[in-house]
Amino acid sequence: MNRISTSGLVIGLAAVFALAPALPAFAQAAPPSSADAARVSELVTYARERYEQAKAQPAPAGTPQRSLEEQAASRPVVKLTVAQAVAMALENNIELSVERLNPQLQDLAIAQVRGAYRPTVGSTVNMTSNMPLPTSLLNGGTRVTNEVQNFNANVSQAISKTGGTLTASFNNSRTNTTSTFSLLNPQYVSQVSATLTQPLLRNFRIDANRQNLRTGAIAREISDVTLRQRIINTTATTKNAYWDLLYSIRAIEAARQSLALAEKLVEDNRVRVEVGTLAPLDIVSAQAEAATRRQTLTAAEAARRTAELTLKRLIVGDTKDPLWTATVDPIDVVDVPAEAVNLDAAVTRALSERTDLVTARKNLASNDIQIQYLRNQMMPALDLTATYGTRGLGGNTFIREGGVVVGEIPGGWSDAFRMMRKVDYPNWTLGVTLSYPIGRSAQDAAYARAKVQYQQAQAQIRALELTVATEVTNAALQVESTLRRLDASRAARQLSEKQLEAVQSKFEVGLSTNFFVVQAQRDLLDAQNTELRALLDYQKALVAFERVQQSAGN
Repeated sequence: MNRISTSGLVIGLAAVFALAPALPAFAQAAPPSSADAARVSELVTYARERYEQAKAQPAPAGTPQRSLEEQAASRPVVKLTVAQAVAMALENNIELSVERLNPQLQDLAIAQVRGAYRPTVGSTVNMTSNMPLPTSLLNGGTRVTNEVQNFNANVSQAISKTGGTLTASFNNSRTNTTSTFSLLNPQYVSQVSATLTQPLLRNFRIDANRQNLRTGAIAREISDVTLRQRIINTTATTKNAYWDLLYSIRAIEAARQSLALAEKLVEDNRVRVEVGTLAPLDIVSAQAEAATRRQTLTAAEAARRTAELTLKRLIVGDTKDPLWTATVDPIDVVDVPAEAVNLDAAVTRALSERTDLVTARKNLASNDIQIQYLRNQMMPALDLTATYGTRGLGGNTFIREGGVVVGEIPGGWSDAFRMMRKVDYPNWTLGVTLSYPIGRSAQDAAYARAKVQYQQAQAQIRALELTVATEVTNAALQVESTLRRLDASRAARQLSEKQLEAVQSKFEVGLSTNFFVVQAQRDLLDAQNTELRALLDYQKALVAFERVQQSAGN
């Protein structure tokens, strides 16, 4: 079999790691678009081709094959604190950057609803010509032609405070006729008017647009709360990944120390066999134990690489980031605070700040707005309509004597505008319209249903408050229990160290056997790992206790 070159292996692993975070989301989300599927297919094809090329080309003669651990040792080392890791995650995390767009989308949705209250300008220009049938002597002739030109403009404005609509119109027409009865030809008519349509009951205090504006504002606040929840959870996840990496490094150190002890025992046994104080079989058992410790070290190194990759996935934006190819060295130490957990303060904080509770209360406020709207829709539709306007008339005026035109006085638009400004011919209308459905309407049923849902939401909030208090209490108990476990594991590790020293001393003077030395070494390794795990669990318990006061889980 051809040996795979280091470059090919690295390329293949990099492609797999790059695709791995996307695969779970692919499986859970809706079917990807053709562009996303094409991109994934392109990456997989690229990784396969590079892998096959590297596999087909043997390594150059004399070029040693480096292990993954050697490759990692050759990378630049980036020392990182937990605060720096959190800051990088909040800046670069892809899921968080996507979540930051939701408030902007809500702002655009609100702006879309507010567009209903923007003034609307309209205009109409048309020309008509008609020739009425000669059905009366008043037609003004047997073939009379009437040509009319209209130039109209209007502006309409919805009133956000009262739900009414105000419309202003400016209409102009020019009529040219061949009728012998016409006094003005061409005739110019100008008219300006204002119309107010105002609901008095239904849609007065609230209507569909104002409901959408109010609920949209609440949805905007909810998007901020959701973003804050994502930030809190990302912070907690990053801290846990940081401590996992630190634990894996400490586990490697413990495994190396244990391997060193096992290898030293092999050498000591070999010397004792040579001088005849120990049976050769004891060398084999010591070598078997050293091989087992070497396997443990290999597994710990693999766990360290996995933990490092998990942390990088959270704090880098893409594989082009220099940190992606560097080795992360966590330099923080686990802090064990001396103060006790203040459970009452934690529960009080959670009940006021927890994002899921805040979201539920805001949704309840949104439901209350919906109830107000539905209650308003049950009222009769009583609308007031008021119109006021004035008109003006102008044109060429005919002078007639005995029905015969003997002269003409010129005129035009200016005459119509002048008459309109003087308000010589005002006109107005004032009226109300009423409509009300007989019997139980759809609004009645919707209102009753909304009230039941509101009561249901209130009960759910009370249940959620109890759940939050329970979660905070459990998190506090977890902090206390892990702290006691940490103290116990530290004491157990110290006793294991003393026990190994005692057994080793007895073994050196011939008062103990190789079996007990190996057993003591195993006990010490187990105790060290138990202490490391307890230390990690305690730090994670502190992270969970802080998170559970502010946010629900991911």
